[in-house]
Amino acid sequence: MAKEAKQDFVQHITPRSENFSQWYTDVVLKAELMDYAPVRGCMAMRPYGTRIWELIQAAMDKRFKETGHENVAMPMLIPESLLLKEAEHVEGFAPEVAWVTQGGSEVLTERLAIRPTSETMFCTMYARWIQSWRDLPMKYNQWCSVMRWEKTTRPFLRTSEFWWQEGHTMHATAEEAQEETLQMLEVYREVCEDVLAMPVFAGQKSDKEKFAGARATYSVEAMMQDGKALQAGTSHNFGTNFSEPFEVQFLDKDGTLKHCHETSWGSSTRLIGAVIMTHGDERGLKLPPQIAPFQAVILPIAAHKGGVIERCEQVYQQLHEAGIRVKLDDRDNLSPGWKFNEWELKGVPLRLEIGPRDIENGVASYMRRDTFEKGTLPLDSLAEGVKELLNDIQRSMFAQAKAFMDEHTKDVHSYEELRQQVQTGYARAMWCGSRACEDNIKEETSATSRNMPFDQTPIGDSCVCCGQKADKVMYFSKAY
Repeated sequence: MAKEAKQDFVQHITPRSENFSQWYTDVVLKAELMDYAPVRGCMAMRPYGTRIWELIQAAMDKRFKETGHENVAMPMLIPESLLLKEAEHVEGFAPEVAWVTQGGSEVLTERLAIRPTSETMFCTMYARWIQSWRDLPMKYNQWCSVMRWEKTTRPFLRTSEFWWQEGHTMHATAEEAQEETLQMLEVYREVCEDVLAMPVFAGQKSDKEKFAGARATYSVEAMMQDGKALQAGTSHNFGTNFSEPFEVQFLDKDGTLKHCHETSWGSSTRLIGAVIMTHGDERGLKLPPQIAPFQAVILPIAAHKGGVIERCEQVYQQLHEAGIRVKLDDRDNLSPGWKFNEWELKGVPLRLEIGPRDIENGVASYMRRDTFEKGTLPLDSLAEGVKELLNDIQRSMFAQAKAFMDEHTKDVHSYEELRQQVQTGYARAMWCGSRACEDNIKEETSATSRNMPFDQTPIGDSCVCCGQKADKVMYFSKAY
């Protein structure tokens, strides 16, 4: 039976070098992260994928609360009249909005949008809840799904419905709103780098690429193993662009009525796709320990021999009590080799093997998923040894991804250099600030502007596209 199961399991994963897109799809399906739902462009997240998202959620939510934010829940349906209040916002989302036109047998007198994002709903409620400067700042976040009727979809990266968080905050002054915008960008950077082991570039978007209705948009951009960029989180300063049409006002200390300054920021389940494409290999997932559903898996070797299962159960309890997310795979109908393959596919950071010889020697044998390095750890101090290894795996995965990003990011000084560089990574270039140059670059190279780093030390004085005087440093790349 074990032999049959092994034959069923060992299926081909397309090599990354052969077809990176198909490799990605193979991994998300065979690692059982999701499945295709019977609704166009939608996915059903399976337990393993959902658990990864829960761990990412927990890391972000902890930081949101530490920075003074509270969670709320807003309706998923938005009356059309609310969307129409902010013209630029409506224009930006109109092609992607899904509409409800009938409830039961009743045709609705006003269409209801399934939320593509919730700025309009938050502003409507904020207009009721904010009266005085004493109510500010008001800093709320919600965890939910949104619907955007995408033409081309790919699991986690771009789906018609996806899960995310969206923060919406109101402030008394422009300075406070800008401080909040940058603070939340830093939260995203920290989660990406410290939790997901995924290096990012943080900076400001161009006017062309900013969020519909925003005065300024900032992003963190990651690099996938095919050299393409993936936007991992965005933070927007709306100023009073929404608070004015929605009449979100407060009575200030000086007795005058003023409009609030608003921010919005969001990150989604596309982070799961980013982790896959940053760290994965031909054997499947490689999960950073901080977001791995199981940080270690215990595999009994020669389990039929006396004392092996009992010792494995003791080890499981020891690690569990130490706060390590651990799995004891004591299935007796599968070979150790089958289990090795399965847990490597699922990206478990650390595999522990315990057999009669290990017990006799007082050790557990291990293999790291990140480097495939093997060794042993003393059983009498196993929890401490496992924690040290997990911390090292987390650091090692970030260092490897950072080295890849650095190697595939180049300063370019001519259009031809840019054209060549964006085939394999990021091009850092001088840009004149014109939309015409952005459009030309996209049309001719398929690359888009990603963001302007906060360090704007010039690397030249002329625009990489038009040759005119330039004072902006911009990252360009192909992107998901």
